[in-house]
Amino acid sequence: MNWKQTHSVFVCVAVAATLGQTLAFAQTAGDAAYRSSLEKWKIELVADRSQNWLTLAGLFWLKPGQNTFGSDTGNAVVLPKGAKPWAGEFDLWDGKVTLRASPGVHAMVAGRPVTGPTLLQADTSGHPTVVELGSLRLHVIVRGSRIGIRVKDLDSPAVRKYAGPSFYPINLAYRVTAKFVPATEKRTVMVPDVIGDITPTPVAGEVDFQLEGKELRLTDLGGSASKGLFLVFSDPTNKTETYHAGRFLDTGPVAHGTVVLDFNRAYNPPCSVTRFATCPLPPKENRLEVAIPAGEKFERPQRRRR
Repeated sequence: MNWKQTHSVFVCVAVAATLGQTLAFAQTAGDAAYRSSLEKWKIELVADRSQNWLTLAGLFWLKPGQNTFGSDTGNAVVLPKGAKPWAGEFDLWDGKVTLRASPGVHAMVAGRPVTGPTLLQADTSGHPTVVELGSLRLHVIVRGSRIGIRVKDLDSPAVRKYAGPSFYPINLAYRVTAKFVPATEKRTVMVPDVIGDITPTPVAGEVDFQLEGKELRLTDLGGSASKGLFLVFSDPTNKTETYHAGRFLDTGPVAHGTVVLDFNRAYNPPCSVTRFATCPLPPKENRLEVAIPAGEKFERPQRRRR
């Protein structure tokens, strides 16, 4: 081998080494960015639970007519201790709820004291009326034919006691690119929930993907191709390591007919941290037979031994 050939070999080796180092650096940087993004998402998940779900202190379905509220257990809507025993009433007539506060009860709506009968907008309006009673927040929710009062306590001890979520180790094998199949018409899927209702839910489309060598499909529930899909699914891990009622998964927007499903970001529904939520359950279309050991886990309460 002459000096030219030797030089060429050295150049090739050097280029290969440099390219390998560059690729390794890019991969390391990519891994670091991915982990950082995932940790940020987990922090946001905890913040959402702390603000919107762990603060829940009650859910009460109203009957037509007068429904009293207060801390006394004789009320239709029983508030946490610290509230007035008999604070007022919620009147339900023709599907509308009116608040009537008892004399001496300091209730606020939109920063103003409640001085007389006040019509309350439900959550389905997009602008629910929030009633403030000290640290308590009350608003009307509509679920199917039911109308109820949801109670939040901003000083709920559940927030302080929350230990935080537990996740499987990151596994990029469960971050897959799926083909998006848009719905060809205004299709809906019947989605059950934890309170026994079944709601027709609009479908943006379906996603086809592969895991463990199997072709799988999930149906979007109320998401959109432009903003991101919303998936509610179950899999065999629900029996042992993950939440028994299934998990949620949000995606980014669909791009060029595909969308990334990152099951490392699969998370438990609000019902996993409070009994006062009304979570959707996986419809039959989204019950997977392949285990997904990725994303959030669920620690089951220890059963007492007899």
